Amino acid sequence: MSHTITARLAGLVLLLAAVASHAELRIEITRGVSEAVPITIVPFAYEGDGAPAIDVAGVIEADLAFSGRFEPMERRDMVSRPTRPEEVRLEDWRLLDTDIVVIGRVKPGAAGRYEIEFHVFDVFRGQSLMAYNLPVSADNLRGAAHRIADMIFEKLTGVPGIFSTRIAYVTVDRADEKSLYRLWLSDADGARAGVIAESARPIMSPTWSPDGRRIAYVSFETGVSRIFVQELATGRRVAVSSAPGINGAPAWSPDGTRLALVLGGVDGNLDIHVLTLSGRKLDRLTRHPAIDTEPAWSPDGRSLYFTSDRAGGPQVYRVTLDGSSPRRVTFEGNYNARPRVSPDGEQLAMVHRVRDNYRIAIMDLRRGGLRVLTDGEQDESPSFAPNGSMIIFATREGGRGVLAAVSSDGRVRQRIAGTEGDVREPVWSPYAR
Repeated sequence: MSHTITARLAGLVLLLAAVASHAELRIEITRGVSEAVPITIVPFAYEGDGAPAIDVAGVIEADLAFSGRFEPMERRDMVSRPTRPEEVRLEDWRLLDTDIVVIGRVKPGAAGRYEIEFHVFDVFRGQSLMAYNLPVSADNLRGAAHRIADMIFEKLTGVPGIFSTRIAYVTVDRADEKSLYRLWLSDADGARAGVIAESARPIMSPTWSPDGRRIAYVSFETGVSRIFVQELATGRRVAVSSAPGINGAPAWSPDGTRLALVLGGVDGNLDIHVLTLSGRKLDRLTRHPAIDTEPAWSPDGRSLYFTSDRAGGPQVYRVTLDGSSPRRVTFEGNYNARPRVSPDGEQLAMVHRVRDNYRIAIMDLRRGGLRVLTDGEQDESPSFAPNGSMIIFATREGGRGVLAAVSSDGRVRQRIAGTEGDVREPVWSPYAR
């Protein structure tokens, strides 16, 4: 195996280009790339009394391992634990077959604040790659650690990291013949999870606004379906669609001014509509006796992908907002549903049936061709990370819903197992604005 970090990182870049109150979730890497870059995250020194509440280096290490593209060294294998640049002897680390070394210190400051100093070294080139001082409040040490992991990931791969992003998901707990539905938000690694809505009746289809500040979802809390938009900072929410019949599957336009949604009317026929949030102007986009549902915007906001059974079984269609006729997009297999467009608009993730199994597949929208990424029996609800490198989805394990993630090239897989309840309908946040 070559010890040149350049070759390893070049391969890594190509892979990517192909593309709480409750710490309830745990991440298990079920498949990584064979040429994962060896990296060492030395435990950060703490220059105050005691120890900070968060092991900053541990969070950075877990984040980089989560990507499946870095292989952190076990702490027990470290021959030294430098915390200042002048203490780093790169020749020692070369002998340990590690390509990158990260060191740092956490320094307490005034008014309960901290400063995190960290340095990143290329062992075989003998170079310093990064050196930063990051001021942070005491209650955001974990967020700062995620930010440092993002910075290191982008420096080494050229692709923005996703460790500071968040996920939303729904859980269902059943006891004494009663159900409790909860809508959760957590860090991308499952930590700092908290409930933002709960009901004895179904909560469904959460979706992030493009600025990451609001979430739209469907709630049956009054016995009928309504679509709410909730501000995350305040918890304030507004019912934006309470039409007779079915209100479902909201999807934000890229500019955040409109919601695509599915309305059923009293006759129950499902069609795609577009709701302009200011003024509540509603435009009907599809008119067909078949079921048209699960809309997803193209990144340019000019068209929508959706699922329809107008050809006799679920397939993905595309319709432009100028009112032209929908065009069928998927032809491989007899079941393709829940389309989700990659952030660059070049790939389409969906649920694809393989014999009697439902799996996550991806389609190249320019070249065509569909590739199955997962091997579960009931994989559903794909959602792209904002850098397009990963797809989170829901699957079944031991009769219970859990979360999993797969890289958009299918080479990295993780299971994000919950400790309670059925977990379903995950959606990855955009980058915070």
